[in-house]
Amino acid sequence: MSWHKQILRVNLTTGSCTTEPLNMEWAEAYLGSRGLGSKYLYEEMDPAADALSAENKVIFATGPLTGTMASTSGRYTVITKGALTGAIACSNSGGKFGGELKNAGYDMLIIEGESDKPVYLHIEDDRVEICDAGDIWGKTVWETEDILAKKYSDPLMRFAGIGQAGENLCRYACVVNDKHRAAGRSGVGAVMGAKKIKTIAIRGTTGTPANNSRTFYDMVNAVNARMTDREEMARDGTLAMIDVTNEFGSLPTRNNRSVRFEGANKLNPEAMHTPNANGHTNLVTNGACFGCTVGCGRICKIDPTHFSVKDRPEYQGASGGLEYEAAYALGSAVGVDDIDAATFAGFVCNEYGMDPISLGGTIAAAMELFDIGAIDESTTGGVKLEFGSAEALCQIAELTGKGEGFGADIAMGSKRLCEKYGHPDLSMTVKGQEFAAYDGRSMQGMGLAYATSNRGACHLRADPYGHDFETTDTPGKAQVVAESQRDVAFIDSSGLCLFPGGCGWGMDDYTELVNGACDGSWDSQETGERIWNLEKLFNLKAGLGKQDDTLPKRILEEPADVGTGKGLVCKLDEMLPEYYQLNGWDAEGVPTKETLGRLKLG
Repeated sequence: MSWHKQILRVNLTTGSCTTEPLNMEWAEAYLGSRGLGSKYLYEEMDPAADALSAENKVIFATGPLTGTMASTSGRYTVITKGALTGAIACSNSGGKFGGELKNAGYDMLIIEGESDKPVYLHIEDDRVEICDAGDIWGKTVWETEDILAKKYSDPLMRFAGIGQAGENLCRYACVVNDKHRAAGRSGVGAVMGAKKIKTIAIRGTTGTPANNSRTFYDMVNAVNARMTDREEMARDGTLAMIDVTNEFGSLPTRNNRSVRFEGANKLNPEAMHTPNANGHTNLVTNGACFGCTVGCGRICKIDPTHFSVKDRPEYQGASGGLEYEAAYALGSAVGVDDIDAATFAGFVCNEYGMDPISLGGTIAAAMELFDIGAIDESTTGGVKLEFGSAEALCQIAELTGKGEGFGADIAMGSKRLCEKYGHPDLSMTVKGQEFAAYDGRSMQGMGLAYATSNRGACHLRADPYGHDFETTDTPGKAQVVAESQRDVAFIDSSGLCLFPGGCGWGMDDYTELVNGACDGSWDSQETGERIWNLEKLFNLKAGLGKQDDTLPKRILEEPADVGTGKGLVCKLDEMLPEYYQLNGWDAEGVPTKETLGRLKLG
């Protein structure tokens, strides 16, 4: 088996660090990572508790394939009740931290209670200690990692923690590992900040077990050979999608006022690859996470003459660059076509520990508030918060990371921001979480996926892309969304990445690897459906219901202005009843007794 069958539990209130056996009955039902972590959260806390209270827990969970020789095996998940949404938060990250946690001998780390002073966690295999973080509290993610790396003098030690955004309880603060990979969504970093835990420093030498290492090795090689479409992903990363959605007419622009951005060609892969007028090239190289054979990551540098970094050498080095979602949120969503400005805002997100999607979405909402006169420069502290202003984007990003000035309002997220200033309809969110980079009018299946996502608007909880790019007609969308939500839940719980699915793998490949590493015969649909329904039960107990499975008024009532979906609104009312029925839920979106019994959730 690829489970270590061991959990590390840290209670910050009592200061205890203990190990305990993994509940293998639950593991056999929920697999690992997202699924298994959600099961532990559901059983161990009251979903109605405040996300920022001591009753909430933060769970770092690996999958059975995390840390193995399988491709893309660096994934781990942070599970908690989200500070942004009040819903279950399962935020996935790559990099090298997940493999290190698994190789230290733990399937899962559960952090509970809260400390009365800043602390961090130091783990070296079975040696675990809670350490005083007084000297690193108030530091950025980058500074914290540099300080602790120097202290422990171990180049293989890995870190996952928060910056000032998490400390200041920014509602969409994230957990950053390896300086620019992140468990990015739903405010998991704010929960860490509330518990006053700054970071986790970990070094593992135990390794990861396998049923039959030689057989598994042969299986991995065979499955890897079927990953045949990696070249474009390695060259352009996810950023290649910006040309696709812009041409199709599904690239959200200026707070979803439009679905096409005239400046997309200044943010696309060619813009990243092509030297500018000063001879500077944004992209330095691609990057890969632990065990990855795809290498979709972007490592970038900002032109040192650019206004955002001029005379600021700390921002002139190479670091994690724009992925598609960040390019949308810090580009088209705010009307900015300056790739260096968007890259700088992305660096700030990594440095201070913020989700770039929610940051950009909230700034976009603020820019619309500014545009209609609901706020002005007296509100923003003198910042002329206009769509298209690269200077305003960079300035507000830093203020938000520090929790200063109008940045403290931006840190609330767009739902709370727009409510505060009297225009709740301008928040492009579901369950309080900002939209990702796809418009739900041109892409009807994605609209349904946003509305029904258990963690709020999300592009990574379903896979309706192919169907959406084929047709805007709604028949078939509900089935595609429901079935792909289950498959994605299974993949997330395995410890592998979703992206091989875009490079030639099918669900059979993922299932084959899980079956090769774990005892039993796994069914992705059955396991994924159980996980999806468990998350739904958590949300129902947290007070979220059918009224939260919806979309903003703009998407439901204002037709798309251009592109394939021109003239369309999202026809959620046509798709949602069928979606509920396919899931075995009643008309209010509540799983029936029969469904709960079939999935052994009753």
